Amino acid sequence: MMPLSQHPNLADHVGNPLAPAPQMTGQERSVLNSLRMAAMGCRVAARTDLFEACALLTVEGEDAKRTFVDTFVRCLSATLNKRIKWHSPGVTETSFDEAWVMRCLTSIWEEDNSSLTFLLTSRVPLADRRYIGFLLGRISEQFPQN
Repeated sequence: MMPLSQHPNLADHVGNPLAPAPQMTGQERSVLNSLRMAAMGCRVAARTDLFEACALLTVEGEDAKRTFVDTFVRCLSATLNKRIKWHSPGVTETSFDEAWVMRCLTSIWEEDNSSLTFLLTSRVPLADRRYIGFLLGRISEQFPQN
């Protein structure tokens, strides 16, 4: 049996375990930095139950952006049952978690429901998909792509 490192389709990935960072526009980088800022502020905050948080989100206007982003960041680690890796704002590298969130948002902006469904199904438990999808949808509305 051939070792994995010699497999023709995997040989390129064995020496480079990190995937290249997804290409982002300046506006997408701004959204990611907003999420990172919220993550910095939420590190000391208590975790929030996802269902309760979504039920309370009836915010409009200027507070909506901050509220949706903060709620999403505070609930995501509990939903995924793991600590989420957020880099500091301005860092050019993108963690797997950050790339996943940005791919979800890009799928929403591009109205690519199949990709969004796949991304949510791949990481979010069935019981929480609706709520995470709701929060991602509201965040995408707060950062419209032109």
